Formats: sequence, C-alpha cells, structure tokens
Amino acid sequence: MTKIDSMMTLGAMVNAHPELAREFERRGLDYCCGGKQTLTDACTSKGIDLTLTVAELTAAVTEEYSTEWSSMEAVELVDHLESTHHRYLWDELPRLSALVAKIVSVHGERHLELGAIATCYEKVRADLEPHLLREERVLFPMIRELAVAQSMPSFHCGSIQNPISMMLREHDMVGGLLAQLRQLTNGFQVPEDACPSYKACFAGLAELEEDTHLHIHKENNLLFPMVVRMEALIV
Repeated sequence: MTKIDSMMTLGAMVNAHPELAREFERRGLDYCCGGKQTLTDACTSKGIDLTLTVAELTAAVTEEYSTEWSSMEAVELVDHLESTHHRYLWDELPRLSALVAKIVSVHGERHLELGAIATCYEKVRADLEPHLLREERVLFPMIRELAVAQSMPSFHCGSIQNPISMMLREHDMVGGLLAQLRQLTNGFQVPEDACPSYKACFAGLAELEEDTHLHIHKENNLLFPMVVRMEALIV
C-alpha cells in the first residue's frame, strides 16, 4: 500500500496518483490552481481532519489507475490536452448552453436562482472558448517549436513564460467562476421537481467542473513547469 505523504503538494499527488483528483474534488481541495499547497496546508485551511484524510487517500490509491499522461513529454502532452480536454469543451460548452437556456425557460419562474446560474455559466463559456483558441493557435505551437529547437526561437512575445503567465491568470479566473457556479447550484444538487433536462444540465455542469479542474492541473502543475525548464536549457 502506498502511504500518502501529507507534506507533498496536491499537484504532485495527482501527478503520481490521478485517481486522487476525484477524492480532492469530493473534499473541496483545490489541486489545480492551488496545486502548489501541501495536503497539510490544504486540510488546515479547510478545517478538515488531516489524519483521517491521509488514511482515506491512502486507501483510495490503486496501482491499476492509468498515469500515462503524467509521464508524457511536452509535445505528447499538448496533443493529449487538445484531443481530450479541448475536444470535450468544444463539444460540451454549446450543449450545456442549450440545456441551461431550456431549464431557465421552463423552471425559471419557480427557481429564481437559475438566472444567476445561467449568467455564471455563460461567463465560464465566454472565458474558456477564447482561452482554448489562444492555447491552440499561440502557446501550443510555440511549445511544439521549442521542443525541437536547437537554439532559442524568436517568439513574438519574447520568453514563452509570458503567454504561460497569461494562461495561469486565466485559469485562476475560470477556477473562480466554477467555484461560484458550484455555490449557486448548491453543489449541483437538483430540486425535487427537477425534470430530466434539469438533471442532465446539472450533471453536465458537475462534469464540466471536474474535467476542467483536471485539465488545468495538467497544464499548471505538469506542462507549464516542464516548458519553462525546456526553455532554460536552450542556449
């Protein structure tokens, strides 16, 4: 059995044991934008029992879970991000917009909170879609170029750390919006009179949160540090 070290950062834990991402989600522990905090610090800030958490996380670790993405090189990881998380968002964001609009039109008079939920969701979408384009059209091509460079490429933005810094700020912004969405939906809990579309919408929003947290983790705590190290090694 793998014993969890409470002084490891949440990001490092998820890199080593991706199955812990869901365990952190359940406990409200931020392993993506807040991935540099240790488990000890995270539990303290949340008022969670550290000893019990370590025992539960240790029990949740399995050697059978695929950690393939955690050992990818930069270009392979960029390809993986585009084919999984980016593809998911391009497909899912329009579907969720339609579902949100539908439940607002049907249930909005009885559930006034749906108006705020719809506004927050559309802010999430408005932040994510341009962000994806900036990664696909600017940052990711730069990473692919850097990976094969024999000398320092002449990027229009100077160091690759400049667009990375922008991506990190945007990750923080969408992370805050997702936290707001969780609060507005009471943890994505549907009311008793929820129709199938209502249930499908809230289930989709919960999945969006989980997938985006893992997406941001892979970039913040794996890809971006790797790319910064790559740039530093090029003479």
